[in-house]
Amino acid sequence: LLFSTSSSSLSSSFLMQAISHIIPVQVQGAVQRVFNGLFHSRLFMALHLVLEALVFAEFTWEVFGYCKKLEFGTPSLLLPYLLLIVNMVFFILCSRSDPGAITKSNQALFLHSYPYDGVMFETGAECITCKVKKPARSKHCGVCNRCMHRFDHHCIWVNNCIGAFNIKYFLAYLLTLISMAASIAGLTAAFLVQVALLSNLMQGHYADVHGEEHPVDVFFLIQHLFLTFPRIVFMLGSVVFLLIILASYFCFILYLVMTNQTSNEWFKSSRFKHRSYSNIYSRGVWSNMAEIIRPLTSPTRKRK
Repeated sequence: LLFSTSSSSLSSSFLMQAISHIIPVQVQGAVQRVFNGLFHSRLFMALHLVLEALVFAEFTWEVFGYCKKLEFGTPSLLLPYLLLIVNMVFFILCSRSDPGAITKSNQALFLHSYPYDGVMFETGAECITCKVKKPARSKHCGVCNRCMHRFDHHCIWVNNCIGAFNIKYFLAYLLTLISMAASIAGLTAAFLVQVALLSNLMQGHYADVHGEEHPVDVFFLIQHLFLTFPRIVFMLGSVVFLLIILASYFCFILYLVMTNQTSNEWFKSSRFKHRSYSNIYSRGVWSNMAEIIRPLTSPTRKRK
């Protein structure tokens, strides 16, 4: 993910629902396999890294140099690069670590971690694909073709599921990504503001198409800066837009963590409203957050 993330399994489902009305039933299975193969490929990981490289290339090539000339502090200029290093560490941990794959040999470790709520998760359920007993809060990922303990979603940007064992890395990854984008946006905006102040643009006037003079306003200033620094302004607008999306998504994930829900459970809960479904897994904000750091995995750590 560069500045967004999503569940590929849900995306695939939505796409299939949309095209199921226009393609023959006989080929829908083949189309589904194509979508799953696309989501399970490294294409989106590569796209993520390319976009990130483009942003840093523009920041380094122009913004960094201009800010040095304007005597911006060195620590603030180096902050995005430090955050990039930390972010890449968590990116690797997200993409390479085991989310909590359930197999026949380890299923006993997960079966008593969570109680079955009898609504969303039924006792004795078995995965027809993996042929394992399904612990409460687990789900079979159609992309990875494995059942996952405390399944949250499959993230195409890290090419891995997000589950009990790596969701803490995913949260740290999102947080460092937000911080990195905010630092780049803040430094770029500060540079443009400094340019406007040093050139006294706001005290000037401009003539419209009829020859009438008007004082410089914010809209004219943005136009002028875009014509002067087109790549920088475009990068700033893109980063701010994606920063808003990313921060909103992080707040949503944080809400799920604090209420001890997964994305999968939150999405599916609307189907069970007629059965008075309630979340039985929440134990309070601090305990819920502690569970992310130290996930429940075996009967020896079963909730009381």
